[in-house]
Amino acid sequence: MAVGGAVLTAASDDQLTGELQREQVETGTRPCRELSELDAELRRTRTRARAAAHAAGAELAALATSPLPVRPTVSPGSRYRRMVERFGLTASEQLTCGCHVHVAITSAEEGVAALDRIRPWLAPLLALSANSPFWAGADSGYASYRSQVWGRWPSTGPTELFGNPAGYQAVARAMLDTDTVLDEGMLYFDARLSRAHPTVEIRVADVCREPTDAVLIAALARALIETAVQEWQAGRPADPVRTEVLRLAGWKAARSGLDGTLLDPSTWRAAPATTVLRRLVDYVAPGLQDAGDHEVVRELLTEVLARNTGAARQRAVLHSTGDLRAIVTDAIGTDN
Repeated sequence: MAVGGAVLTAASDDQLTGELQREQVETGTRPCRELSELDAELRRTRTRARAAAHAAGAELAALATSPLPVRPTVSPGSRYRRMVERFGLTASEQLTCGCHVHVAITSAEEGVAALDRIRPWLAPLLALSANSPFWAGADSGYASYRSQVWGRWPSTGPTELFGNPAGYQAVARAMLDTDTVLDEGMLYFDARLSRAHPTVEIRVADVCREPTDAVLIAALARALIETAVQEWQAGRPADPVRTEVLRLAGWKAARSGLDGTLLDPSTWRAAPATTVLRRLVDYVAPGLQDAGDHEVVRELLTEVLARNTGAARQRAVLHSTGDLRAIVTDAIGTDN
């Protein structure tokens, strides 16, 4: 059983909910200010999800795709039925689990300013969270194949600069007017304004195998938003990098995770993943320091770089056992 973990630093309904496929469960934490509080919340919600899975005769595994061949079962509900009718296999095969981080904002103006300025740094978050190397019983060759499957939806991915809330709403209206997506909830941007909460919602990451990795993603996301808002208030323009380049950055992050190169937003040239991630931490250092997160983030990043991602763990388990089922068993048994 896979879990789609919505890691929320600013808003949540604090409940377990269903998703598009019955093999998924979505968790949400209560609003958190401290990273230690978020870590405890993540473990609490995963414990609740595990108990719910056991009650249904299933197990909980924090995996962004299933290593085993699986035929997903679409959940009941008119909206899910309409999604399958409209999008066919894209919807019916969509068994993927992501990690969504909500960060509080004070206004739509602040939120759009942040969206425009965080675009260059979203791909490194994907690389850091990569936890989906297998698809349909085979090694995909990607560290995050979830992102490739998710990209089948016509409304996913990075966005151009919006400029202001009117620009953001104009794009949303134009997309809805095409009669392609069902509703505003299907504007599956890598980062967007939340419909339900006064937050920016960063949606690019895989669900993380380790709770501490999710804490790291959330801390960096919050610091990115804080840094972006400070730059906006100081009158610094957003990087005008083209969406086409951002798509390439996302592809490289998905392909190799931490084991290859990423596009460095300071040059838009390839650089070792470890170099880009350390530059990300340096870039958001003021935001981390304001939140009191700087030392914890450096420790968590050092830990991830030493042991590698969930994707690397999955491949190591397969290498040592030769059995895809062992990957699931390993994830079920993790201290999550």
